[in-house]
Amino acid sequence: MSEAAIAKKAEVVKQTADLINAAQSAIVVDYRGLTVAEVTDLRKQLRDAGVKMSVIKNKILDRAVEGTDYEDLRSTFVGPTAVAFSDEDPIAPAKILKKFADDHDALEIKGGFIEKSVKTLDEINEYATMPSREDLLSMLASALQDPMRKIARAVKAVADKEDEAA
Repeated sequence: MSEAAIAKKAEVVKQTADLINAAQSAIVVDYRGLTVAEVTDLRKQLRDAGVKMSVIKNKILDRAVEGTDYEDLRSTFVGPTAVAFSDEDPIAPAKILKKFADDHDALEIKGGFIEKSVKTLDEINEYATMPSREDLLSMLASALQDPMRKIARAVKAVADKEDEAA
C-alpha cells in the first residue's frame, strides 16, 4: 500500500475519532435488511433531531476507539455497522433508534455510549424510554405552577368571601 493511501486512511481514522470524542452520545446499529426507503426515513428522523448517522467501516471504528474510554464498543463493530452521533441531545439517538427498531425488526441496536459513558443494551433501552429534556422541563414547570394556582384560588376565595360579607 502506498504512503498516500496510508495517510488518507489515517486521516479518516482521525476524523472518526474526532467525531466520536465530540459526540455526547453514539449508538451503534446493524441496519441489514432495511429497505432503502426505510433507511431514508430513519436518516430523516435522525436529521430532524440533530443526529448524524454514518456508515463506517468496522476497522476504522476499531482504530478510532483504540486507547479511549470507548474500547468496550469494539465487540459491536461486526457486520454492517452504522453509528448515530449526537452532539446536542444525548438521548435523541437512543429514543429514535429504539422506536424505529420496535417498528422494524431488521434494525438491531448493538451498543453505544451516552454522555461519554459506554452503556449496555438494557441501559440504552432504559434511556430510550425516558421523557425528553423538553418533556421533563414541562413537567417541572407544571409541578411548580400547581402550588401557585392553589394559592391564587385560596386568595380569590378569601376575597370573594369578604366581598359577600360587605
